[in-house]
Amino acid sequence: MAKHCFVTIFIYLQKHGDVMQRINEIQSDIENAYLDAFLVTDATNIFYLTGFKLIQGDGLLLIHQETGYLITDDRYEEALTEFDDKSLVGCISRRYLSKLKECCEQLHITVLGFESKISYREYDILDEIMDADIVPMTDFIENHRANKDTQEIETITATAALHDEAFDYLSQYIQVGMTEIQIANQLDWWMKQQGASKASFDTIVASGANAAKPHALSTSKKISSGDILIIDYGYFLDGYTADVTRTVGLPGVADEFDTIYRILTAAKEQATARIVPGVRGSEIDKVARQIIADAGYGEYFNHGIGHGIGLDIHELPTSYGADNSTLLEQQVVTIEPGIYLPHNGGIRIEDDLLITSTGVQQLTHAPKQLPIL
Repeated sequence: MAKHCFVTIFIYLQKHGDVMQRINEIQSDIENAYLDAFLVTDATNIFYLTGFKLIQGDGLLLIHQETGYLITDDRYEEALTEFDDKSLVGCISRRYLSKLKECCEQLHITVLGFESKISYREYDILDEIMDADIVPMTDFIENHRANKDTQEIETITATAALHDEAFDYLSQYIQVGMTEIQIANQLDWWMKQQGASKASFDTIVASGANAAKPHALSTSKKISSGDILIIDYGYFLDGYTADVTRTVGLPGVADEFDTIYRILTAAKEQATARIVPGVRGSEIDKVARQIIADAGYGEYFNHGIGHGIGLDIHELPTSYGADNSTLLEQQVVTIEPGIYLPHNGGIRIEDDLLITSTGVQQLTHAPKQLPIL
């Protein structure tokens, strides 16, 4: 469709990495799903497909045949001028949905797919204003994001390596008497000094009894001799995140935690060894869970074995043990067994893995024994 068919300003956008391949794949899916076009509202999915970064809610992407239409407002007009490719068209408008309706009418779209995770309010508005039939699609873009291309793998590998360096740094920094918040803030400072943009979730630094909570919040509690200390962190580097959990002991920590650490190391290593393309996530979960149960701690492993990571901290395959996902080549996943003793403390060891044609490539590397600081 020629750009003069629309009354708003258009700016041609540039290829970004494998953008054209990604959009072409979505266009094939659109055809196979008997859709005329697909509407992308999730900002991360828009970035994945176009390389253009919007704040969530600041625009829409309409994918149709050989062209994508990025509808956003004039706050992004200058940034859009830096792009230069005729396969993507930028449309400046303050009224995103009105412009979407106009585009669909101009393109003669009668069946429009959309992301099923939009809110009911967004769906209600879309259903009211659109003349085209609208069809919800689940994980339409996310299924593609799960399979990482070469450039993505290189970026995640570098991100993971930085997370290993961060643990080495923290191991030298942590002192008895520091607060959990102080340690979390120091990690944040160091990661950003090394080029990370922001945390992909609130960093968990949990000591003593707080470490018995898998998703504890970092607090003003001071760490003490004899504490166990869980540090769970993830940061974006060049758009992609890693996700790492390390557990350390302070001098005088109970011998039981050293035993638990060795149990979890064995569970993680044996479960990792079973990962090959095509394996069910439930099989991996079962291997780790059985080792923990045989050691007498089965009731204290109370979360999933792992999840996918990439542009988001949780992406497909999400909670792959619980939802019984099939693990596939070129996915990047975590593996994170844990044991949590109520009111006493806990240990979690989490590493990031790239699934290869024959098994896995480990991207992060936890210590083999419980580190004592």
